[in-house]
Amino acid sequence: MLIDVPSIIEGYAQGYFLMADESGADLAWYTSRERTLIPLDEQFRYPRSLRRILNQERFSVAINRDFNAVVEGCADRDITWISPELKKIYWRLYQEGWAYSFETWQGNELAGGILGLAIQGAFIGESMFYRIPDGSKVAMVKLVEHLRTKQFVLFDAQMMNPHLERFGAFRVGGRRYKDLLRHALERDCAIV
Repeated sequence: MLIDVPSIIEGYAQGYFLMADESGADLAWYTSRERTLIPLDEQFRYPRSLRRILNQERFSVAINRDFNAVVEGCADRDITWISPELKKIYWRLYQEGWAYSFETWQGNELAGGILGLAIQGAFIGESMFYRIPDGSKVAMVKLVEHLRTKQFVLFDAQMMNPHLERFGAFRVGGRRYKDLLRHALERDCAIV
């Protein structure tokens, strides 16, 4: 399978994202009239109960310690849009420095993680998962802190769900999203 990395990055840079259909057979580009963003400013919030867990320092954080395990964790669902073909694409993007896994660990056990692409000042979150309760929530908080320190300006979570709403996620229309994305792509940021 030939993977055209520059074309894939260009697709994401134009506001599209890759998904397989429910059968996993057809991989295609998608976009949405609305996009869900995670705030990187004071609008980001999380439950008080999570603050206690963060203070207990139950989890350590790593970037790309086990990228494939995070991809597999994100794909391990009854219905998944991460097909075998998309896994290969993520692996290639990882090899070329575009895809990242932001992970939480409890000792030597992967607790949870977030899979995404970093393009200039934009982090495009593709998926997240947990194996240990609160693993993905802690990953979210620590990822936002990390993106702030690296001066990222956009954290695109693509689609809203109740879990993301608890962190202050908000929706923007397609035109506003493209403006924000264009601004983020003008920034020279690196996640590591």
